[in-house]
Amino acid sequence: MYVLGIETSCDETAASVVKDGEHILSNVIAGQSEIHSLYGGVVPELAGRAHIDHIHAVAYSAVKEASLKFSDIDLIAVTQGPGLAGSLLVGLNFAKGLAYALKKPLIGINHLEGHLTAIFLQEAVAFPYVALSVSGGHTDLYRVDGFGHYNLLGQTRDDAAGECFDKVAKMMGLPYPGGPVIEKLAKTGNSTAHNFPRSFLQKGSLDFSFSGLKTSVKNFLKTRLNRDGVKLSDADIAACFQTAVTDVLVGKLLSACKQEGVCRAVITGGVASNGALRQRAEKELNRHSINVCFPKPIFCTDNAAMIAIAGYHRYKEEPVDLKNAFELDAVASLVL
Repeated sequence: MYVLGIETSCDETAASVVKDGEHILSNVIAGQSEIHSLYGGVVPELAGRAHIDHIHAVAYSAVKEASLKFSDIDLIAVTQGPGLAGSLLVGLNFAKGLAYALKKPLIGINHLEGHLTAIFLQEAVAFPYVALSVSGGHTDLYRVDGFGHYNLLGQTRDDAAGECFDKVAKMMGLPYPGGPVIEKLAKTGNSTAHNFPRSFLQKGSLDFSFSGLKTSVKNFLKTRLNRDGVKLSDADIAACFQTAVTDVLVGKLLSACKQEGVCRAVITGGVASNGALRQRAEKELNRHSINVCFPKPIFCTDNAAMIAIAGYHRYKEEPVDLKNAFELDAVASLVL
């Protein structure tokens, strides 16, 4: 079964062909970093326009790289939400037109479900597992009991972790996207030079909060002086900030695994590409006999292969036909 996945939830225009829910035949992504770097973050209207410019070429390239014709596609899976409304509409309307022209079924997929199942693009993980989905738009903890069976355990009450990385980078005058830049800087910094706050909220809570950390960094940048009166470099600040974020992320994930009695964890989403987070998570969770897995970086960031695999399994559980295609609408705040 050939599934064409289409993803346009934010600033990545992506299309992928996946065979039988596990064999990736193509995975094409057109990014927009050059466009949004001028503004230090994603500009929704510009993102939507760029999707319009790229969607046709990206989809055709994905089918061509898979050595198929559009008529060979059995199912089209498209991101329905959550995300930027304008961006979602580009992918959804393109998918609707394609489904109508090809007389093929179309299924709408929650972007978060794509991230939660992205690990299966490279390896099989036994159910249940606790998933930490951490990106620029989301920081969530889920218990995953099977494809389509997700239980939300905790989520951010304000900023997502990836958003916090980008905003702190902007405060420091660093280029967008900020996450990779801060990670690179932090490698040469002293992570113990200053102690930024860690928000664990009330006892037993699995929710996150990063707005206080962001404010603390903003105030610290006014003087850059730690308690010993030492002026810190960008590298030191980046290292201290990154450590504060990873402490909370890993701490909450460990608590969730213990609470659920689950010995398997998956960290996914764009921030899961962060090397410091991976190292810290492996060290802490393995120490408690919890096995932790990470998708490859290409599958951590927004991609259409994860939408295709999620679409495959959802279609197997609840088949749809062409009539369903025209009932789909973009939902910017779609809940999983």
